[in-house]
Amino acid sequence: MKQNILPAIRLTAVSVLIFSGFYTLMIFGIAQFSPNHGKGEVITENNHKYYENIGQKFDQDQYFWSRPSAVDYNSAGAAGSNKGPSNPDYLKTVEERINHFLKHNPEVKKSEIPSDLVTASGSGLDPNISVKAASIQIKRIAKIRNINESKIQQIIVENTEKPLFGFFGTEKINVLKLNLALQQLK
Repeated sequence: MKQNILPAIRLTAVSVLIFSGFYTLMIFGIAQFSPNHGKGEVITENNHKYYENIGQKFDQDQYFWSRPSAVDYNSAGAAGSNKGPSNPDYLKTVEERINHFLKHNPEVKKSEIPSDLVTASGSGLDPNISVKAASIQIKRIAKIRNINESKIQQIIVENTEKPLFGFFGTEKINVLKLNLALQQLK
């Protein structure tokens, strides 16, 4: 047993140096080459600072709604709900979200609601929604803002992000950017 203690202590010390020191410094160095030096992508609008890459709560009818958050959009506690698709509490929450959406969007059928409008992402802070999730909200927003639906559709087209290199992922729309563009229509 004594012969194993010294190698175990050395392995622990090396692991601490690598994973707490070297790895942390390496990631910090890489972040310095990213936009805003790894501090997040910031948008400043009307003297208010928004973080583009963190989901934010938009639930008023005159805006595009965000994807639901399992952590109520608290970035300090980013996490999913850890409830599986057969969990009764999870199913009840999703059903409540569906009913809430249908109440505010009466022209939409239940079967047409995209899943990203009623289910939270794994992090609970996804800033993006699908093109379908944005498009299904056009009628509600156009009616409340008294804006032509084609103008809102154009904003969606202008703010759609294509898949990485044309084939990694799906088309998506950042809800914050979409709502800021919507505000410019006044």
